[in-house]
Amino acid sequence: MRARTFTESGRRAQIVTAAIEVIAEVGYAKASFSRIAKHAGLSSTGMISYHFAGKDDLLAACVAEIEKVTGAFMQPHIDAAEGHIAQLRAYVESNIALVGEHPAEVRALIDIVKNAGSQSAAVNGRLAMVEEHLRTGQAAGVFRPLDTRTTAIAFISGLDAVVVRATAAAPEPTELARIGRELADLYVRATAADPEGESA
Repeated sequence: MRARTFTESGRRAQIVTAAIEVIAEVGYAKASFSRIAKHAGLSSTGMISYHFAGKDDLLAACVAEIEKVTGAFMQPHIDAAEGHIAQLRAYVESNIALVGEHPAEVRALIDIVKNAGSQSAAVNGRLAMVEEHLRTGQAAGVFRPLDTRTTAIAFISGLDAVVVRATAAAPEPTELARIGRELADLYVRATAADPEGESA
């Protein structure tokens, strides 16, 4: 398989960006190739078909791009936090803050997952990550004895539900910060071995 040229890579990125913006604006169901092509300033839908095998292929590229954007925003916050509990808090707070920083990407991802139903691998990846964090925290003595799988499912499900509501309401950054702190407080108190949640 030949490598893509710089121009081809740029065109693919342009199409992916346009698709994310269209899905965020009108929803997955109405995000036709013709609408995406018009938004991207392309002369025809043929350019999309040239770069992507079909809508599923384009959606997979959109999800990959959104994950790259969200990771670039959230990871520095998580990396700067010291200790399991601080990292848990940073994950929650940065995930909620993401709604204000990258609203189009968050709206598009929510709609893709809800309608395409093909992103279970991404969800399972997040569950595995949280479960592993809980296990290593238990080994370090900072998380209480709990079923890590059940807790990870509740953690991700609750966080995603709050993100969906926040995305629909589009609150101010200060309100998003408050929501993030309160949700993080809830998770810290639910999992910490120390009742006050002060362990590192």
